Amino acid sequence: MLATRYTKMDFMSQEEFERGFRLSIPDNFNFAYDIVDEYARTEPNKRALLWTNPAGEARLFTFADISRESKKAANALRSLGIGKGDVVMLTLKRRYEFWFIAVALCRLGSVVIPATHQLTKKDIEYRCNAADVKLIISANDESVLPEIIAAKPQCGTLENIAVVDAEREGFINFSKLSREADEVFRGQRPNENDDIMLMYFTSGTTGMPKMVAHTFTYPLGQLATAAFWHNSDDNSLQMTVADTGWAKAGWGKLYGEWLCGACIFVYDFDRFNPVELLTMLQKHRVTHFCAPPTILRFMINEDMKKWDLSALRWANVAGEPLNPDVYNKFKEATGVRLREGFGQSETTPLLMNSRYMIPRPGSTGFPSPQYDIDLVNNDGEPCEVGEEGEIVIRLDRGHPAGLFRCYYRDEERTKEAFANNMYHTGDMAWRDEDGYYWFIGRSDDVIKSSGYRIGPFEVESALVSHPAVLECAITAVPDEVRGQIVKASVVLAKGYTASPELAKELQNHVKSVTAPYKYPRIVDFVPELPKTVSGKIQRNLLRKRDAEK
Repeated sequence: MLATRYTKMDFMSQEEFERGFRLSIPDNFNFAYDIVDEYARTEPNKRALLWTNPAGEARLFTFADISRESKKAANALRSLGIGKGDVVMLTLKRRYEFWFIAVALCRLGSVVIPATHQLTKKDIEYRCNAADVKLIISANDESVLPEIIAAKPQCGTLENIAVVDAEREGFINFSKLSREADEVFRGQRPNENDDIMLMYFTSGTTGMPKMVAHTFTYPLGQLATAAFWHNSDDNSLQMTVADTGWAKAGWGKLYGEWLCGACIFVYDFDRFNPVELLTMLQKHRVTHFCAPPTILRFMINEDMKKWDLSALRWANVAGEPLNPDVYNKFKEATGVRLREGFGQSETTPLLMNSRYMIPRPGSTGFPSPQYDIDLVNNDGEPCEVGEEGEIVIRLDRGHPAGLFRCYYRDEERTKEAFANNMYHTGDMAWRDEDGYYWFIGRSDDVIKSSGYRIGPFEVESALVSHPAVLECAITAVPDEVRGQIVKASVVLAKGYTASPELAKELQNHVKSVTAPYKYPRIVDFVPELPKTVSGKIQRNLLRKRDAEK
């Protein structure tokens, strides 16, 4: 694996990993040249990407294939006037062309914006005008193509719109353009390390999305993700359940995995079905699996032992805190421990249950040694053991690879985020006496009731341990006497029906497994919970609905 060129890989313990992990970052690092082309030169037949879909189609691409197709895509992009610093937005879902084009844009020194196909006209206009997008390349998807057409007249810098593998009026057929392009790419690495390579529009819970700008060293920032959290290696077949428009795709579907020599497995589905997903894991003998808790909750609701998952040797979870009940049921079904991690679009994983650790169900693990992480109180002072605080990255020793450079064109938000020589995540946690971190939630999600501070995650964990609860969200409701009271929005598992008696049973269940003052005084049974495109529960929307009522 090429990862050994950039860091030591053979640590023997968590302590050695924490003391010894360092990244060696060369000048002008470029993922296309230094990783994809280097594998194509040294191991051209090494598997890079295995793509399949519900129709049974399958395509296997080697690193030689990825190198060749990305060069052809780069030439096609050049023919459309795309060069260094130009911004291109991709709404490619899980189409394999995403990998060709993302590498091609890196090769050109251009800026890629991965985006979800669920964007509306308004969303597209906002992103194009905020980032000066010059080109959009989309999957052939009826939900987004009309929105792109409608938005184009209001997007001042948008010169072209393209679609893959289709002839559509008003769109360039990028697949045809790429097929006809030269396989030889004439050019040199165009970038400095501090140039912007990638921008994510955050799926934030409030306000307009921020533009998170990452530099060309970002792929190296994901090395620790793949090597020490995903435990990826040359023999891994890694499946990360994420649309390419979500930052989690950068965590588990591209950069770190290829640095470690893993093959990426992609199941190109439109609508999640736990039975189909389990069948894919069995059929293709997936070895490494990563998904948000939402996906896992539906998987364990099936009888997972019906599937042969004996090839599975590693599993990770991120996106929302992992409830211990999900951890225990997944391990019982597969024999594999789920290893939680926490990070943001602005970062790579900050907290992780690394390959050297025994996870504690409910804990997000230890800080990644890639960052100088601390918990601080409202005065900016380090927290004591057991004290709640904000997760921050201290920057005294420099700006680490993987941490975003800025909120693009937003100096005020950038200064606020990096105040006092720290990056402020806005996320709350506490640390136990052994150094394990326990996630509480966003600072604005913490509930203050009768003088108590109640984190939504601890109540949610108590609730989902009841068999009637498939998933839930805890929010605050204003109360004249207590200030705020706890409300539970509950999605029921199969075979259960909403009733006042069940609500009372759930309240008593929470009282029996956690401190009684935390129990939800309101239980609202709902068919589904509002989520971002990345699968995060939007508690702010639940609070807004309650306020409107």
